[in-house]
Amino acid sequence: MPPSPSRTPSDKRRKAYRSGHRGEALAALFLQLKFYRIRNRRYKTPVGEIDLVAEKGASIIFIEVKQRAPDADESLTYAAIHRDRIVRAAHLWLARNPEAAGRDLRFDVILLAPGRWPRHLINAFPAF
Repeated sequence: MPPSPSRTPSDKRRKAYRSGHRGEALAALFLQLKFYRIRNRRYKTPVGEIDLVAEKGASIIFIEVKQRAPDADESLTYAAIHRDRIVRAAHLWLARNPEAAGRDLRFDVILLAPGRWPRHLINAFPAF
C-alpha cells in the first residue's frame, strides 16, 4: 500500500527544509569568520528548536536564522521571530549545560537574503 499523501512531505516542504539547513550552515560560517565558536546547531527541545548556539568571549549567544526574499520587508521578517519559543528552549539548554551558568546571555538574529550579505542583529531582543 502506498504511503498516505498526508504523511509524506511535499516537495515544497523538502525544499524549505534543505534551504533551512543551507541557511544555518551559511550563518554558522559567517559567525565563525567573526570568531564565534559554534556550540550547537539545530538544538532541539520539547518546546522548540534553537538554530545556533554560539559563544564569544564570556557570552553565550542563542541565534535565530531567518531567510527572506530579496525584496521582503525586514520588519515583517523580524516580527515572525518566535521569541517565547526561543527563550523557553534557551532555558532548557541552560539547564542541560550547567557550565554556562553565570555567563552573559544574548539573543541574536541573522537575516539572510539571496544576493545580499548576511545581516547580524546583535542582541535583537532581551534575554529573559
